[in-house]
Amino acid sequence: MKGSQEKGISIVSKNSTQNYDIIVVGAGNAGIEAAMATAKIGAKTALFTIKLEAVGRLSCNPSIGGPAKGHLAREIDALGGVIGYVADLTGIHFRMLNKKKGPAVWAPRTQNDRQAYSLEIRNIVEKQDNLELIEDMIVDLITEYENERLVVKGVRSILGKEYFAAKVILCNGTFLKGKIHVGNVSYAGGRSGEPADDYMSNSLIKLGFQLARFKTGTPPRIDLRTVDFNKLETQAGDDDPQGFSFFSDLSLQNKISCYITHTTSVTHQIIRDNLKLSSLYGGFIEGIGPRYCPSVEDKIVKFADKDQHHVFIEPEGLHTVEAYVNGISNSLPAHIQEQVIRSVPALEKAKIMRYAYAIEYDYIVPDELLPSMETKRVSGLYLAGQINGTSGYEEAAAQGICAGINAVRALDNKEMYVFDRSQSYLGVLIDDLVTKGTNEPYRLFTSRAEHRLSLRQDNADERLMPIGYELGLVSDVKWQRFLKQGEIVARETEFLKQTNSHQHPDLSQPQRLYTLLKRPEIEYQDLEKFGYQKPADITKSIEDKISINCKYEGYLKRQQEDIEKFAYLENFKISHEIDYLQIEGVAIEAREKLNKIQPVSLGQAVRVPGVNYTDAQAIMIYLKKNKKLEINKN
Repeated sequence: MKGSQEKGISIVSKNSTQNYDIIVVGAGNAGIEAAMATAKIGAKTALFTIKLEAVGRLSCNPSIGGPAKGHLAREIDALGGVIGYVADLTGIHFRMLNKKKGPAVWAPRTQNDRQAYSLEIRNIVEKQDNLELIEDMIVDLITEYENERLVVKGVRSILGKEYFAAKVILCNGTFLKGKIHVGNVSYAGGRSGEPADDYMSNSLIKLGFQLARFKTGTPPRIDLRTVDFNKLETQAGDDDPQGFSFFSDLSLQNKISCYITHTTSVTHQIIRDNLKLSSLYGGFIEGIGPRYCPSVEDKIVKFADKDQHHVFIEPEGLHTVEAYVNGISNSLPAHIQEQVIRSVPALEKAKIMRYAYAIEYDYIVPDELLPSMETKRVSGLYLAGQINGTSGYEEAAAQGICAGINAVRALDNKEMYVFDRSQSYLGVLIDDLVTKGTNEPYRLFTSRAEHRLSLRQDNADERLMPIGYELGLVSDVKWQRFLKQGEIVARETEFLKQTNSHQHPDLSQPQRLYTLLKRPEIEYQDLEKFGYQKPADITKSIEDKISINCKYEGYLKRQQEDIEKFAYLENFKISHEIDYLQIEGVAIEAREKLNKIQPVSLGQAVRVPGVNYTDAQAIMIYLKKNKKLEINKN
């Protein structure tokens, strides 16, 4: 591991006015990745949680991955994060989704043991050098003005204690003025069984931040012993389980099956008859919910032509009978939820162990942020996770590691590290948030990435592990294994390009093995019947890398040309804050948005909603004339 002295990180003892270099508030996936990153690089870090028992808690479905989310989990792992490793360690059901489609959308997904996940990730946090885990509710920020700029100095807890640090990362999740809804019943809560933070929102508002309300929800959990498995379709895990973590040597095993059933016309009628009793349709909720992951009430109203919807029964762990009923998230009264459950085939006698609920919470409009996740309004204050209007463990974790990396860089007066959207899904996520904002809980999709064939889950290590190693987050052992894998891929690719096949009835004449592999019907293992002898050091992962690079070589080459065109505008860095209202030839609405976003590159400026390429030309001319544009030559 690269040490903190090599990175030049400040040492707290040099400044007696600070308790820590960095404070992280919230120990969900965002806070954990942020704190682990800062501590690994060498910054003395404090990680605060309202309840120690809730560290790393998967408060919704205990699953990691899926389309785009699986890509993110692998990218975080390649950078040196922990979410992928712990997901593999505690996975009980592994599937690679979308295998019938192209490799750009193949997506690993695990069903995890909820309790094991939280325990394992807490164990990792507690053993990390430079990191202190503290139970206390942080309710206020300590700030002061320096050179006419508001700067964060630390935090204040509900117990009246003050903790000081040069950088603060807020990862408050759904806790800011969280309110739980079940029918017409509502009460304060950050999630079921845990208190809301009713204070930090007020602190942020006093500092001038723009807050809004979102809503999300969760389905009921049922007792598996009360389910009729004869009426369920079994969804087994893959025969060759694949996870998220590179070079971890974990033995992945499918230990449970998931199951599929569906809603019925009776289910739909029960919901229609009781819509007014729902928190969502009864007018009890103000916040906007996720369009891509609608509640069952939304499905019935907005897809009235559908006579059924899938319901997935997903066990929550190896040592519990509790199961997550994926597909019927709702905010109906408890007695109506029981009717809904019992109208679903196989669940006629099912007993609910936890009732579904909706949760409403404050978030900060994310165009308040720089691409480093630092706020524009308060220097040294970073935000990550659902506080920025996103949803999902993976989106939160990605923001957390980005915030952690950049907070440490800022400690040492280094420029921010910007993950661009041609490089990673992490870059797509952050660029979308800080450039476009979001008017609903943001979820990442593969369709959001312009270069998704190059941003596959299988090559996340090639794209991001060199960055993770350079930053000091990837161990030397893992790095050497990565280099060795690259050597094997290069060696074997060259061998296939230079070696002819044997005579074979399917061939009129011998061909290069690489040419044969380009055929859609030929897989890597099929090359053996044409005379190829696979060396012992070729793993399944290496087979996939070589095969995909071969079969999609032409497409990848064209996409690389597109990425280079994209990089042209990204390399024009805007060096200072600009008053865009002074630039003539750009629409007033576009100027106002540019003033709010303050893009860091010409590429980002072009992606601001309402800005077109003609505007970009006018902006470039103005910035060059006023010497506020720098060309990045890296």
